[in-house]
Amino acid sequence: MDVNFTARKFKVHADIKDYAFEEVRKLEKFFDGITKADIILSYERGLNSVKTAEVNLHVHAHMLSAKEKSNDFVKSLDAAMDKASVQLKKYKSRLRDKDKAKVRKLVREKE
Repeated sequence: MDVNFTARKFKVHADIKDYAFEEVRKLEKFFDGITKADIILSYERGLNSVKTAEVNLHVHAHMLSAKEKSNDFVKSLDAAMDKASVQLKKYKSRLRDKDKAKVRKLVREKE
């Protein structure tokens, strides 16, 4: 999986960057067909800023996107990863359902 990291309008600490890469790598246990992942961190306002984490996962012909805001980058990343994992599970179940329908159709045709 190719992982791209972008920090908009600021320099991110190495700890946060490493944490983000680890979290994206954990998503591979749900689905191994992820070809590319984009992690985008940004913030709004200077004081009492809102930190935003966006995770875009490229899976075959689809792109799954999860975006979360909070007062901390780690919290935003965790919430975005939770959303992305739910989306991956749904995508995987849809793929399985399509495959099952194809198999059932082929079995019926052979009978």
